[in-house]
Amino acid sequence: MTTLHNVSRRAVLLGMGAGALVLSLGLPSAAQEPEESLKFGADAMPHGWRDDPRIFVVIAPDGTVTVTVHRSEMGQGVRTSIAMAVADELEADWSRVRVAQAPGDEPTFGNQDTDGSRSLRHFFEPMRRAGAAARQMLREAAAAEWGVPVDEVTAENHVLSHAASGKQAGYGDMAARAAEGEIPARETLVLKSPDKFRYIGRTDVGLIDNPGIVTGTAIYGMDAKAEGMLFAVVARPPVLGGRVVSHDAEAAMKVPGVQRVVRIDPPPQPSEFQPLGGVAVIATNTWAAMRGRDALNIQWEDGPHGAYDSEAFKAELEQAARSTDGTVVRNQGDALAALQQAQRKVEAEYYIPHLAQAPMEPPAALAMIRDGRCEVWACVQAPQVTRVRVAEKLGLPPEAVTVHVTLLGGGFGRKSKPDFAIEAALLSREMDGAPVKVVWTRDDDLHHSFYHTVSVERLETALDDSGRPVAWLHRTAAPTIGSIFAPDPMQKLPLELGMGLTNMPLDIPNVRAENPNAQAHTRIGWYRSVSNIPHAFAIQSFIAELAHEAGRDHRDYLLDVIGPARKIDPTELGDVWNYGEDPARYPVDTGRLRRVIETATEAAGWGREMPARRGLGLAAHYSFVSYVAVVAEVEVDEAGSVRIPAAHIAIDCGPHVNPDRIRSQMEGAVIMGSGQALMSQITFAQGRAQQNNFDTYPVPRMDTAPREIHVHLVGGEDYGQPLGGVGEPGLPPVTPAIINAIFAATGQRIRRLPVGNQLSS
Repeated sequence: MTTLHNVSRRAVLLGMGAGALVLSLGLPSAAQEPEESLKFGADAMPHGWRDDPRIFVVIAPDGTVTVTVHRSEMGQGVRTSIAMAVADELEADWSRVRVAQAPGDEPTFGNQDTDGSRSLRHFFEPMRRAGAAARQMLREAAAAEWGVPVDEVTAENHVLSHAASGKQAGYGDMAARAAEGEIPARETLVLKSPDKFRYIGRTDVGLIDNPGIVTGTAIYGMDAKAEGMLFAVVARPPVLGGRVVSHDAEAAMKVPGVQRVVRIDPPPQPSEFQPLGGVAVIATNTWAAMRGRDALNIQWEDGPHGAYDSEAFKAELEQAARSTDGTVVRNQGDALAALQQAQRKVEAEYYIPHLAQAPMEPPAALAMIRDGRCEVWACVQAPQVTRVRVAEKLGLPPEAVTVHVTLLGGGFGRKSKPDFAIEAALLSREMDGAPVKVVWTRDDDLHHSFYHTVSVERLETALDDSGRPVAWLHRTAAPTIGSIFAPDPMQKLPLELGMGLTNMPLDIPNVRAENPNAQAHTRIGWYRSVSNIPHAFAIQSFIAELAHEAGRDHRDYLLDVIGPARKIDPTELGDVWNYGEDPARYPVDTGRLRRVIETATEAAGWGREMPARRGLGLAAHYSFVSYVAVVAEVEVDEAGSVRIPAAHIAIDCGPHVNPDRIRSQMEGAVIMGSGQALMSQITFAQGRAQQNNFDTYPVPRMDTAPREIHVHLVGGEDYGQPLGGVGEPGLPPVTPAIINAIFAATGQRIRRLPVGNQLSS
């Protein structure tokens, strides 16, 4: 169950034999997406469906069911969850289900970019239909074979039966005949009722990939091998847009094992996902390549970003956030007039530094060119983008490039950008097509990431006599992801603004949001939950401050400001993206937001008396069409060290397909969010990232992670309700919950992340 196969239509047919049932189904097309959506990698819900044949389900003569998964597995369990959806509707025996990994092939599989918490949200229903169609075809084949009405044939746990005659057959016995039948029309499919589910919603299914992971046989990007493989590391410009002035190739070549030193030209800026350029050292092993790189003695020209400095830029962002020159991105009522007339005002600024995704497995890719074709093995989140960009760089048609997707040792958005795979392809070409594996060290990963943006969030509010806000002004100053696609964009994209800023659902009569200019000086990219992180940190911290100002309990105040349960059209809030979903299907439901807050606070014992220097903090956020609330319990010792004895996180993500994976994603979000709150940041001086490894970019370890994490799943029983996201929405409220708990424990307000040593005084 753990072998990682990559499949094509031809390979499936050849490998499974002529007697296999190969089932195809319609998938969403990206062809009708707006140009901007495609350009920026968005995967908005398509405007229509098309029924192109796409292979996803194969039943072999021996009854083995193979489900092709077209999304990347990076710990979120998507290979298991998609297979569960198919197997349940197919009435397959789980022990006979296998998974094959789809290669990068957008014409066949549609958008394969695994981000935005969309894999199950977009493909749960299609995969259920695939299983149901296969089940129907098998029943029809058995009915024809036995000469009985199809309505009298049942399919259950891999067995076809006709009760009246006592006839039975295994799925493999009918696969060949079923393959000759027509795929049922979608409107004729009968999906199972939830009370008949065998795997969906259960907690004892396990992960398909677990045996391989725990025994060390699972294949990650770093594990890819080919006969005669060479290894490469690259010395990249330490400053965005920099270039090589000189280097000592001769010294590098003297290192035993070094085979070639190759100059990689820097791309024009903006560079999208292209490699940064620099000098590559190719050797017979990674150690030789790394020693050769150390010997290069490169002299760099830094270019226009050589003066980038985090502290100076923080001051620039603060000035921008205090100006009135920003673009108005939401304007409800008249917040400016209400602020001018207010007798009671509160204002605050919040700073979030650059963050690196820092997956446990750094980027790695193996490429080989033969007979006019290129094969790539890589831990990529976007295999179809990888295929196209490699083809463009090599001057090949996309059909001549095959991208084999390995398991990912974490991704968090970094591996959506295939610069490392392009490097491998270029270096293979330099070596006359020999297989070359490009390996990134942890230093490489931290120095040359696509960083989460740095941000200053300024909030101002006018309060009435009861301390409730009647006017709300939010200015967000941050470099945009759009800076890697277009020259000098100075403001956030709509999808960034729609992550908790313009779609903020608080019940306040006068709301204004502004986006002042901010220039990017390094590569900005997707990071788990993206712009929800700074928006949630600022808004949820500010609400806690307002509750304190009003002398009210934080939970009660938050529920009051959210207002009564109601459903809001997100386009009325300015969210034109709505995470790519139909706003009628996915309204903002404040009742669901209230429920997760009530669930988390009740479970945590909100309001109980706490020991000295110990406190509870609360935060909640709506993102990726899911609702999450977190209560963190912290203790702060006299030296300012923060520990998190417990955290409670409640999520309403709609139906629960794989509850164990929901829980694990929430646990991971709490751990990752605690790192953001307490210790992690990337800073720049003279254009260079200052953090080198986990000694200077710490992430939570066992002794610093929350001791107990309690996950509470809210709702989930109604499978007629649309699915929400899971992988990303757990993260945004974690950090403000911890920061609010620190205030409850110490009375000290933190507005700059990470906490670091701010409490030591």
